[in-house]
Amino acid sequence: MTTVDTRAVVDLLGVLAYAELTAFDRLAEDARMAPTLAGRAALARMAAAEMGHHDRLAQRLTELGADPTEAMSPFVAALDGFHEGTRPRTWLEGLVKAYVGDGLAADFYREIAGFLAEPDRSLILEVLADTGHADFAVREVRAAIAAQRTLAGRLALWGRRLVGEAISQSQAVIAERDGLARLIMGGTGDLTGVVRLQERITAAHTERMKALGLNP
Repeated sequence: MTTVDTRAVVDLLGVLAYAELTAFDRLAEDARMAPTLAGRAALARMAAAEMGHHDRLAQRLTELGADPTEAMSPFVAALDGFHEGTRPRTWLEGLVKAYVGDGLAADFYREIAGFLAEPDRSLILEVLADTGHADFAVREVRAAIAAQRTLAGRLALWGRRLVGEAISQSQAVIAERDGLARLIMGGTGDLTGVVRLQERITAAHTERMKALGLNP
């Protein structure tokens, strides 16, 4: 495992803390588009879990001597830009975004977490763990497609757009902090390692799309 400076850890925790905060906002907003009360309640519970994750990360930042607000601030523009550019228009688009787009980002951050020492590695893996959204999204989207097959093509296009935007967002996040770039290069070893990392993330995305019943 590569030696990681505290600044890079603070940056990673900072971007994740803001990502969890925005996840809370988006899930709470998307819940209001739910066609049923059960669906609304399910997303509301997931939103509450994301807020809990944010609080855990903020607490760890404080333990490291960092101000959580200052740690999150450099990443606000990149993450807000991604979410503004991929605002779902329907309940199903919101589910696909949370499952596919957020899933790809989570895979990326899980890979980086593997380069960290404890307790930060376990904390990040814990807050990135599925809160029940995966099974819920798959069930809802597949049921909707079974009832209306024409939805599949549109949602597949939406999923592919999300991937492109998510990759751009990740690049923007890395560009904000040299420490994160060094962390990735140090953890992967070389450009070949970076390529393998990208291949693993791409493979996981393909499986998610298939699980939804959509063409990657």
